[in-house]
Amino acid sequence: MSKIVERTLDFIELFAAEKRPLSLTDLTRLLGIPPSSCHDVIRAMESRGYLYETAPRSGYYPTRRLYDLATVIVASDTVVERARSVAERISAHLGETVTLSKATNAHVVYLLVVEPEDPVRFSVAAGTEVASLHATSAGKAFLGTLAPEAFATLLRESTLRRYTRRTIVSKAKLTADIAQSRQRGWFLNDEESRDGVVTVSVPFLRSNAIHFLTVAGPANRMAGKLSRATTLLLAAARELGERR
Repeated sequence: MSKIVERTLDFIELFAAEKRPLSLTDLTRLLGIPPSSCHDVIRAMESRGYLYETAPRSGYYPTRRLYDLATVIVASDTVVERARSVAERISAHLGETVTLSKATNAHVVYLLVVEPEDPVRFSVAAGTEVASLHATSAGKAFLGTLAPEAFATLLRESTLRRYTRRTIVSKAKLTADIAQSRQRGWFLNDEESRDGVVTVSVPFLRSNAIHFLTVAGPANRMAGKLSRATTLLLAAARELGERR
């Protein structure tokens, strides 16, 4: 990716993190890039209406233009918007976080995150990548959609990192787990990626792409909800997926 694209995205993410006007000095220091490069991004964003100077030498801040465009873009994403009401319904019923993610090559990225009001909850950000393929339910669901040859190749080239004492690090055991999960239609992460967190995922095909719906929450709460969660997810996958 070109440096100017990377730096522009860094600018946007930095303003979201800092939540305040930032001067050229601030931006240079926080991003660790030369003042001249920083100035180029400022001028480009300012000229396109994405950035404005709050007052002389008082720093820069994003305008609503980025928000307005993002709102239009998100509202036009038919897959995410269709899944949103389904995810919100499941989250309200279970009182847990529900996510929608999508597979692209060997990566699974969160597209939608619906969180409950409970302050003790599983939390991730849309746009971030699922932490691992072998220790998360969405990652396992992705592995379960692969053809046998592709799965064998990916597994052969992978190192199964241990995240918790429950992480499956044996390739033979992972293969058996994926096979069993594929047969029952849902994939489980039983505190394998993070202590105290249980997630369950179901895959579905939409717009010729594999997507995954996931319910995630604290292990002590999920223990009594797993059966309901899988039932709701399987029904949602049938509702959102394309018939084959």
